[in-house]
Amino acid sequence: MAMTKADIVETLYEKVGFSKKEAADLVELVFDTIKERLSHGDKIKISGFGNFVIREKKPRMGRNPQTGDTIEISARRVLTFRPSQVLRAEVNGSLETKPIIPNAGRRHKKSDGSDED
Repeated sequence: MAMTKADIVETLYEKVGFSKKEAADLVELVFDTIKERLSHGDKIKISGFGNFVIREKKPRMGRNPQTGDTIEISARRVLTFRPSQVLRAEVNGSLETKPIIPNAGRRHKKSDGSDED
């Protein structure tokens, strides 16, 4: 299950003791600040967590897979995240205690269209 902004607000509310409005305002301020700095092309480095980096990609030639026509792919910026060694160790350490199961929690459809349990 994915963690949402609301989950982060709830955690701040419970663990730090902020009111829900204060917690929500703080979360919004942090994300707005990160978005603003990234939109200016700045690198965001959060110690013990990782780096958000904007990369500039040059225009290049590509191919439409349906028609085979050659097209120009325009220049663009790409946001990448590089986790810190601390975060990598934490994530990989959790594999020893609780393995990550792909599609865990998702319901699968049987061939007759009904849900599997």
